[in-house]
Amino acid sequence: MKLAVEKGIHERSRLEEERLLLLMKTGDQEAFRKLYERTARSIYSYALSILKHPQDAEEVMQDTYLTAWNQAGQYKSEGKPMAWLFTIARNLCYMRLRRQRDYLQVSYEELEEEEPGELCPQIELAPEKETLLKALSALGEEERKIVLLHDAGEMKHREIAEYLGCPLSTVLSKYRRALKKLQKLVDKNEIGDNNI
Repeated sequence: MKLAVEKGIHERSRLEEERLLLLMKTGDQEAFRKLYERTARSIYSYALSILKHPQDAEEVMQDTYLTAWNQAGQYKSEGKPMAWLFTIARNLCYMRLRRQRDYLQVSYEELEEEEPGELCPQIELAPEKETLLKALSALGEEERKIVLLHDAGEMKHREIAEYLGCPLSTVLSKYRRALKKLQKLVDKNEIGDNNI
């Protein structure tokens, strides 16, 4: 019974997102706002799972919605609005990674030089955030996506399985394994082992 209810909720959500995307084709800004509110966390989490840097993920998320707004007329109604948004986000993430790789052709001597400037107080005051980001980066890409899409993006495991194109049981087992790895890494860091 619970499974049928969840499936019904998921279907209504998908239909509403589809409806909002179709309204965006007509230039409906309110539909765009609602779509953003419904899906932004999932898109951000997905981008973070690829880029591993919150600021980069935030920028890609914003670019994803700008692209979706500008290309709404090209959206073909196939019943998979989140897949369309995830595809835009994935392409933007990979473009960003390619640009970063091209710009990171820096010599070893340049990396050893001390960079002038102030430290960011938000980062300095959030050591647990750094620990979590280090632990997340130690996961495999698919494990990281599953954890972030579920925990930060608030997607159901069934939605993640559908998006990734793998069985629900695989998503559930990878999620549990990833949480165990994260717990071990975070515990190690709290004990004083900073070698994540």
